[in-house]
Amino acid sequence: MTTRSSAPPVVTGMAWTTPLGTGLDDVWAVLLAGGCGVRPVPSRHALRTTAAAMVAAPPAPDPPAERQITLTASTLESAFAHAGLTVGDPRVMVVLGSSYAGNLDGAEGTVDSWATSAVERLGHPNPPVTVATACSAGSDALLIGAELIRAGICDMCVCGGADVVTPAKRLGHSALGTMSTGELRAFDQHRDGMVLGEGAAFVVLESESSAAARSATVHARLAGAGSANDASGLTSPDESGDSIVLAVDRALRGSGLTPADIAVVSAHGSGTSMNDTTEATALSRIFTGLPPGPLVFGTKGALGHSLGATGAIEAITVILALREGVVPPVLGLAEPIAVLVPEVAAGAARPFRGAAGVSLTLGFGGFNTCLVFTGTP
Repeated sequence: MTTRSSAPPVVTGMAWTTPLGTGLDDVWAVLLAGGCGVRPVPSRHALRTTAAAMVAAPPAPDPPAERQITLTASTLESAFAHAGLTVGDPRVMVVLGSSYAGNLDGAEGTVDSWATSAVERLGHPNPPVTVATACSAGSDALLIGAELIRAGICDMCVCGGADVVTPAKRLGHSALGTMSTGELRAFDQHRDGMVLGEGAAFVVLESESSAAARSATVHARLAGAGSANDASGLTSPDESGDSIVLAVDRALRGSGLTPADIAVVSAHGSGTSMNDTTEATALSRIFTGLPPGPLVFGTKGALGHSLGATGAIEAITVILALREGVVPPVLGLAEPIAVLVPEVAAGAARPFRGAAGVSLTLGFGGFNTCLVFTGTP
């Protein structure tokens, strides 16, 4: 065990696999240009839409459980490399999140078997910590990793999420009515649901002392993290937005920042009617009356909703936004809903000024998680 620390962990590595590619800068450039990874994906079942956002590798014909393991292991390897770490380093803990992985499609084993298999395939010596808090799993993995470092349990933690599009998930969301009949139009008056996506993203968190000792590059700081659960229903949120406000307040208090310090917000923006209204209500409650207020953006129109991976993917977008001072446009947004008071990046990439940003994820079961990042000088 290392020494307990009150200092926020720093980000020393990142990696993702997305429907737009794998390179951090390459994918970011495509997002800023308004690129979209959503394509028609045939299904033998009747669905609300055949649109989905798939990664190029591993190929879709492979069994979902095998794709989940391969996707996780390859992206983890890239995250270790980006941080200048070897995959066999015993000092590193791994925290992995997902939303059922391939279990809904008959994968054998427990709900977390995919995580153990991925780490073993990678060649990492430590068993993973696994998180299954629905669409907030990727964000909650980072929250847990930060707490492990603060508690002195480890100095380095690779955290994030992975998820794949499967026939069962497509059928499930189509039956629930959460899937769009066309495109994902987050915060638009004519939104009618989400489009499924897949991918993986992992962030290397490290204590400041550990990063300094090995002269690691620091990309950002995870200044604060907070979560709350509205316990309203399995799929429907508490429309008051109280739980979202509480999660953001906890994250801000932990970071020592206030709403006025936040320059940019990566919103969950699922494109479903109730979730977008609830999130917009909460954001407006938090940031109303703060000139100029944060710039809100979201990437699910471009990358699809990658379920358990989405929080980690969007955490990386906040880190890159703080580095570049610009956010990508919210694809499909033409007529913003009136309840959303903060300014939204619609139509084209938008610049902003500021050094702190929020990533917000809202999961089935009322799992709401907020991560606060600050950039480096």
